[in-house]
Amino acid sequence: MNKLIILACLGLAVSAPVFAGAQQDKMKGCNQEAKSDALKGDARKAFMSKCLKKDYVLKNAAAPAADVAQAAPAKQQDKMKNCNADAASKALKGEERKAFMSSCLKG
Repeated sequence: MNKLIILACLGLAVSAPVFAGAQQDKMKGCNQEAKSDALKGDARKAFMSKCLKKDYVLKNAAAPAADVAQAAPAKQQDKMKNCNADAASKALKGEERKAFMSSCLKG
């Protein structure tokens, strides 16, 4: 029984940061929207309450943070593949390859 409780607590501890991150992103978006609409006092409280609900869609929701985070590594991976292919086609080895890869990945 104690092991089950410990496992449940451990599961919550691991998943909590994921939920907290999404909630923080939503809070930031709601704050930005409230600022852009120049809401103050009770109007701001009412808006924030409505905005933080699950079904509310932010006006300025361009690309979710997760999509942006995945796009950058994919771009870097493509660059790495191309540079590796170029280095292989030129049969570069050792320091020559290292220098080529460095300059290729920078530019």
